[in-house]
Amino acid sequence: MSAADAPFEAFPYPVRDPAQETKRLRTGSPSHPLEIDHYLFEGQRDWSKPIRILVAGGRTGDGLIQMAQVLSAAKKPYEITYLDPSRSAREIAEARAEARGLTGITFKTGSLLEARKFGRFDYIECSSGIAELPKPQLGFSALAKALKRHGGIGLVVDAPFGRLGVAQLQEVFQALPEGPPDLQLSKARAIFRRLPEGHPVKRNPHLRDQLQSVAGFYDLLLRLKGHSFTIRELFAALRGARLAYVGSPQSFLYDPRSLLGDDAMLRGMDQLSVMELAEKLRGTIRSHVVYVARVAKGHMAHPSPQAVPHLRGVTGPRLAQEAAKSGIIPVTIAGEKIEIPVSGITARALAAINGRNSLSQVAETLRMDWDGFEDAWQPLSDSLTAHGLLYYSRILC
Repeated sequence: MSAADAPFEAFPYPVRDPAQETKRLRTGSPSHPLEIDHYLFEGQRDWSKPIRILVAGGRTGDGLIQMAQVLSAAKKPYEITYLDPSRSAREIAEARAEARGLTGITFKTGSLLEARKFGRFDYIECSSGIAELPKPQLGFSALAKALKRHGGIGLVVDAPFGRLGVAQLQEVFQALPEGPPDLQLSKARAIFRRLPEGHPVKRNPHLRDQLQSVAGFYDLLLRLKGHSFTIRELFAALRGARLAYVGSPQSFLYDPRSLLGDDAMLRGMDQLSVMELAEKLRGTIRSHVVYVARVAKGHMAHPSPQAVPHLRGVTGPRLAQEAAKSGIIPVTIAGEKIEIPVSGITARALAAINGRNSLSQVAETLRMDWDGFEDAWQPLSDSLTAHGLLYYSRILC
């Protein structure tokens, strides 16, 4: 264990109690199997075939448990390798898996730079670990080398604009006199309490929850995290590893049109420049959640007759009922309030979504031909997908 790993042994994050495991399944992005299928396998993966997964930088196991539990409940075969440098984090992840009776998981302690020695994988999740590496580019390359030809990666990296002030505090706290992690934590929290209320870290609502816990405070401000990436820097790192951006379950964050009020400024811009503009205008993105692969095309799902839609966090009939009342779906994400318009036809379509009906079956329910249905459905599909509310997958078929 290196000196950089020692604080994590004392304060593993995120904080998870295995004794509470069966009361709640924590879900999120990346790495929900529906999301994996949508962004990397065109929503058409044959889930009767085993999927080989690497969780690189698995921490206390949120992504691991999510994938294993969803695939187990759906009775789909899988093989997962968990990899993390922290023994404390691994023990928590193991205890959580044991509490749920999950099998098919191999636990390893080590750096994500060692990923390739465990073979090649259909899917790799990396939600932490790259930022802590002295040379992050080596981390991207290590993941790429462990990826099967047609596989993909769910990636999370820190972003700078939504973390204003964090790097400066990290620099100050890393200069504290050496001592046990709990003593350094006590000194850092005392300094933090005396900071002006106008300090950008204290004012940032997106950091508030993490700062409230001991482990969260340590993870954000005392663990060595030397690297964050703007979206342009992330794309450059991906190119350096011969990887390409496929999509993001938070793609609305990278669309500046709602902020500009006019598309004229976007004329002539390429995709990356548009995303970069949105990142600068919003100023709230604290991490990039993206799916990447060896090539960008041929991975993301799109509406088609055989595509099977799934809604996230709500049933089709319930969402249809709410949409029919007002003609909108209200969404609040990262402090932004958005209203997604819904027509009468598409509200009725939502009511037919159950994770098993294909879009052609939904169209038949509405007594519509495919071409007419597609014209009505496509705009709503694009909006719901951009806000992480809709995926396509045949996992239940």
